[in-house]
Amino acid sequence: MGKNYDYSYTQDRELSWLKFNERVLREAGKKSVPILERLKFLEIFTNNLDEFYMVRVGSIHEMSLIHDHHHDIRSNLTPDEQLTKIAESMGPLYRLRDKIFTDVSEELEKRGIKQCGFADLNMEEKQYLKNYFETMLLPVLSPIVIGKQHPFPHLPNKVIHIGLLLKKKGKESFGIIAMPEDMDRMIFLKGEQTRFVLLEDVIARYCDVLFRNYTVEDKTVLCVTRSADINPDDEIYENTDDYREHMRQIIKLRRRLHPVRLEFYRGGSKWIEKYLMKKLDISAKEVFQSLTPLDMKYVYQLTDHIPKEEKKRGSYQPFTPAVNRDLIPGESVTKQVLQGDKLLSFPFESIDSFVQLLKESARDKETISIKITIYRLAKQAKIVKYLCEAAENGKEVIVLMELRARFDEQNNINYSEILEEAGCKIMYGIEDYKVHSKVCLITKKNSRGIYYITQIGTGNYNESTSKIYTDLSLLTASKAIGQDATKFFRNISVFNLDGEYDHLLVAPASLKNNIIKYIHREKMKAESFQPCGIFMKMNSLTDRQIIDALAEASCAGVPIFLLVRGICCIRPGIPGKTENIRVESIVGRFLEHSRIYSFGSGEDLEIFISSADMMTRNTKRRVEVACPIYDPALRKRLSDMIEILKKDNVQASRLLSSGEYVSKRKKGDEPLSSQTYFMKDARRHERKPKQKKTGFFASVGRRLFQKRTGR
Repeated sequence: MGKNYDYSYTQDRELSWLKFNERVLREAGKKSVPILERLKFLEIFTNNLDEFYMVRVGSIHEMSLIHDHHHDIRSNLTPDEQLTKIAESMGPLYRLRDKIFTDVSEELEKRGIKQCGFADLNMEEKQYLKNYFETMLLPVLSPIVIGKQHPFPHLPNKVIHIGLLLKKKGKESFGIIAMPEDMDRMIFLKGEQTRFVLLEDVIARYCDVLFRNYTVEDKTVLCVTRSADINPDDEIYENTDDYREHMRQIIKLRRRLHPVRLEFYRGGSKWIEKYLMKKLDISAKEVFQSLTPLDMKYVYQLTDHIPKEEKKRGSYQPFTPAVNRDLIPGESVTKQVLQGDKLLSFPFESIDSFVQLLKESARDKETISIKITIYRLAKQAKIVKYLCEAAENGKEVIVLMELRARFDEQNNINYSEILEEAGCKIMYGIEDYKVHSKVCLITKKNSRGIYYITQIGTGNYNESTSKIYTDLSLLTASKAIGQDATKFFRNISVFNLDGEYDHLLVAPASLKNNIIKYIHREKMKAESFQPCGIFMKMNSLTDRQIIDALAEASCAGVPIFLLVRGICCIRPGIPGKTENIRVESIVGRFLEHSRIYSFGSGEDLEIFISSADMMTRNTKRRVEVACPIYDPALRKRLSDMIEILKKDNVQASRLLSSGEYVSKRKKGDEPLSSQTYFMKDARRHERKPKQKKTGFFASVGRRLFQKRTGR
């Protein structure tokens, strides 16, 4: 099997991810969270689970067919054993979701918001829905009865269907109806309260009319989840030279891959279940019953139908990102960055400062070029607007557009075409490696020569998610960082992944090795009784070499604090292995997304922000960048942020050696939510625009200036 790993302090990545998603689900169960936000957490949990099955379970399923003797290097489990343990974990999660959905629904009903079943309706409402079915739905439904002339159809990924057990002359048959995707999911009822019926319930209620020559014995709402883990670089796709077209074909293929899960809404007969298991070639452990709707995206539309005051009471208090504390509103961002480094902290501070920098650069005569790596963008992206404007103004604009950003492929394809039409030079990444880095290099020239403004961040150039994801973005005019960024773009343009850099840590060549060196440096300090310490904030920790290096440092006595939002494959507190490691996770209103890697303390402190998690896919199979923070004031600010994150006892949970998470807060503790703290802190430090003097005070000011200066 290769290297003999110590599994005593590690755990399976998939089971760890399920624990993370359970923490998301439990946010929906907290009465302290506004009721409409609790409903959204239910949707986030459901959507997360869908993606988990499409990507992770799909990948493991394929591996079970190809590499049935493979053992995971963190859990020592085979693919089949992983699938079994995942299935065992799912039952309790489905039951917990149903309980929380029921609790949330009851609370919503008290506020006049109700998802109705037909038992809740009066005769007039039932007649209204019947008329709606006959006039709006019946013409667009396509029922199928499976038989010799009608073979079992392909059931697309994540499309809700109505399945029916039909009987005719003593013979049983299966009928199926796909729910139309272009119809409103909710049908609202008349009245002062917000009452609605889901589309699938209406179709299931009245669909018997489509099968008049059969007796409907049973019917159910169902949904199939298919694997979506297609490798865009697989040799079966190598017969096209057009990479955009290549990615379009992959998006189509995704809807047809092997089923990995079958869900039923509010039950169904065993006959239907067994019939579909056979037709879909899935096992009983891949079949789940749910009392919660199988697709909950409708919750975002629901708020549009809720009275304004109720919507306000049921939602988080609105928060508008502040202007960065070190930037003066209304003044040139370019000039201010040239005066000193700036660190933007999203969503507490606005991404508009970076967008303004791009706008200024697009129009500045001194700008020679703008180079940027893009992984995900908003649906309406101002960033694209100003990149196009720069190209149209004669600047060289080079955009590395990663078309393999999973589930954002089509959006990136569309934007790549827009940018190309405007005159931007487009690259599509590097073969076998996703470009996940967040780097923008603006090169300028004046009478004194070439100078740079470089932006390096932890998150995407997405104006929408910057309002809900916590991320960090450095704006610097450092010549050293600018020269490294120049090397970076030169290297990726010629597919050189082995470039050397003086300041940046770049995966796959140098990031992981350098992180391990910093961990070993702290280990050596501990062994010689010097002050030492490690803080690492990331989304996931799965890289076995990083895990083992941290365990070695722990054994030497290095205090290690890991703030890992999602997957964490190291188990802390194992005597003689990880007893000096503390692991916590923050799940709250905003998605924790920033990556911060801090080593040492005091004058010896080294802090990096990065696009990379400590996962093997990031450290070895992606192009990632970590950037050092050199400015003393920004290092101090980051150190203060780290201390607040460590003290969070409201949204933070602590990971035990057993793999379970527990609340940090103890009786009598003063509550501290880091996200709430940072919102208030950003508003407290926000600088106001300079007021222009007018009228009498302006004339007095001019006279005083003239008197003092003699002008």
